[in-house]
Amino acid sequence: MALKEYRPNTPGLRGRTSLDYSDLDKKPAEKRLTKGHPANAGRDSAGRISVRRRGGGNKRRYRSIDFKRDKENIPGRVVAIEYDPNRSANIALVVYADGEKRYIIAPRGLERGVTILSGDQAAPTVGNCLPLERVPLGTSVHNVELELGRGGQLVRAAGASAVVVAKEKDYVTVKLPSGETRLVFRRCRATVGSVGNEDHMNVSLGKAGLSRHLRRRPKVRGVVMNPVDHPHGGGEGRTSGGRHPVSPWGQPTKGYKTRKKRKSSSKFIVKRRR
Repeated sequence: MALKEYRPNTPGLRGRTSLDYSDLDKKPAEKRLTKGHPANAGRDSAGRISVRRRGGGNKRRYRSIDFKRDKENIPGRVVAIEYDPNRSANIALVVYADGEKRYIIAPRGLERGVTILSGDQAAPTVGNCLPLERVPLGTSVHNVELELGRGGQLVRAAGASAVVVAKEKDYVTVKLPSGETRLVFRRCRATVGSVGNEDHMNVSLGKAGLSRHLRRRPKVRGVVMNPVDHPHGGGEGRTSGGRHPVSPWGQPTKGYKTRKKRKSSSKFIVKRRR
C-alpha cells in the first residue's frame, strides 16, 4: 500500500501523508462479524481515568478477528481485503468450504481468490496457519500463540514479522520484532508471512485534528504542570523538574525496569531486547 501526498492548499495539508486505500475493497463490513465498540474515553468501570489522553474521536464498529485459526483442514478462499479502524493492519475476509465467514489479519502478498488452510496438513505458504514445529527455519511468521489454543497474541501490528530461528525438543526459538528471542511451545500456532500495510508507520497526520479523530488527546509535559498534578511540576521560573524523571505516580522512568524479577515466563526468554 503506497503513501498518498497532498498539495499544501491549507495548513493542515502541508506535510500530510496518508495511505492509498485504492487497492482495498470499498464495501460495508460483514454484518455478522461486527459489533458495537463503546467509547469509554479511557475510563474504567468505576468511571476513573485508567488510560490517560484518550477521548473523542470517530465512532467505530469492532470487527471480530479469528486469531485462533481453528478451522482444521477446511480450505478457505479470500474474497476481500478490507480496512479495519481498530488496528494498524488490514484484514481479509475468508469464506470457508462449509460456508462460514471469518476475518483474519491480512499478511503481505495475500491476494483475493487465494485458498488458505489451517492445521498440521497446511503447507508453509503465506496466509496458512500451522504449528511452529512444522514451520521451516528462517521463515517469517506473525500472529504467534504463546499458550496453546488461546490464539495469536504476538506480532499482529502492521509490517511486523517474527522469524523461526531454531527447534529443540518441545520448544521453538522465535526472534520477535523487538529483538527479543523467546522459546515457544512447538504445538503453538503461527501464520506464515509478515503482516501487510507496512507503510502505516510512515504516515504523517499533518494536523492535530487528525489525532483527535483517532481518540488521542493532547499530551502535556510534567514540568509545565502544577505540583498537585505531577512530581515535576512547580518551581519558580522554568525548571527541568529538579529530580530524576518519574511518572505522575512517582515511578522512575527512562531506563527503570518494571518487569517482575520472579515472573514465571522469564525462563522462556533466551535474549532480551537490550
